[in-house]
Amino acid sequence: MLKWEKLVDSQERLFWTLHTAGWCGFAIIYYIGSFLQDMRSIWLFVIVLNAYAGWLLTIPLRYMYRKALTLTPLKMLIMVGASLYFTALVWTLVKNVNNWEIYKKGYRPEEWYWYFKDTINSLIMIGCWTGAYFGVKNYQMLLREKQNVLKASSMAHQAHIKMLRYQLNPHFLFNTLNAISTLILMKENKTAEAMVSRLSDFLRYSLDKDPIRRVPLIQEIQALELYLEIEEVRFEDRLTVVWNIDEKTKSALVPSLILQPIIENSIKFAISKLENGGCISISAKTFGRDLMLNVSDNGPGAEIKNGQLPVSKSGGVGLHNIKERLEALYLNKHSFVISHNYPTGIKVNIRIPYETSENLSDTKIEN
Repeated sequence: MLKWEKLVDSQERLFWTLHTAGWCGFAIIYYIGSFLQDMRSIWLFVIVLNAYAGWLLTIPLRYMYRKALTLTPLKMLIMVGASLYFTALVWTLVKNVNNWEIYKKGYRPEEWYWYFKDTINSLIMIGCWTGAYFGVKNYQMLLREKQNVLKASSMAHQAHIKMLRYQLNPHFLFNTLNAISTLILMKENKTAEAMVSRLSDFLRYSLDKDPIRRVPLIQEIQALELYLEIEEVRFEDRLTVVWNIDEKTKSALVPSLILQPIIENSIKFAISKLENGGCISISAKTFGRDLMLNVSDNGPGAEIKNGQLPVSKSGGVGLHNIKERLEALYLNKHSFVISHNYPTGIKVNIRIPYETSENLSDTKIEN
């Protein structure tokens, strides 16, 4: 299918291929039809000459029809009809000359106008050529429209993903700057300075990454460590982070900053609510052909309905953003589940296809 679309997309190659194949087919059918009669061997030469004449005479039609396509419908019909009739008339003349002057069998007319006998047959053949030309032309136009629609859809899809991804930056930035502002008001300047330094490193990472492309999980972990260092400045020893990352998963490709809003939500609604602080566990493992990502906390928890947190504890932009990004990137090949963590807290599970840069390259080569 792809080879055919490439052939159709190349107008020059397609025209000459179909044009030549069509007239060769005409010659073959014409020759096979001659088996019904006792024809001399020179008849084959006449057939070749007739087919070659048709091949030559219909080439100018291509350029006439190109011009006709730029005219109004009425003018186009007149131009196409006149070109078709004139070409059929000339081809009829050539065929009769070949028949009576070369083959020399049957009645040879005494008057010149007899050389234009059987123009209707030529009109039918040239009409078929014309129909095929406009049919392929329309197919090419539809194919280009389809490609344009797919390209526009792809660009809109990418723009949507970029919008969702960049939506996180001001959201996170606002929360962190608000915390820094609070530290400054409390005259904890050294702590505020440490947070600013870590914030600049984290934002540099987030802005350097193309939001369309996915990153290896190890890079995502490094970014999360930067983010958690910012939060550890705020919470000091009240925040404990437990990592459980399988070695195999470190090369898996994930959307950039896909876990950060979940962790931010846990800190806001779990760690900050516990007087003695709390623990956030982050794990990654493979299951068959899928990558399983898990973020859980030991906070007070919340009511969960249909796998969703109440609006007051959903983190506003954060969790909704993740769901939309996963749907945009993976369609129905993912899951995003929020559940209770036992004995207390909230657990978020993400399942996406397990992909690495290596197997993606293999897929492209196979295609």
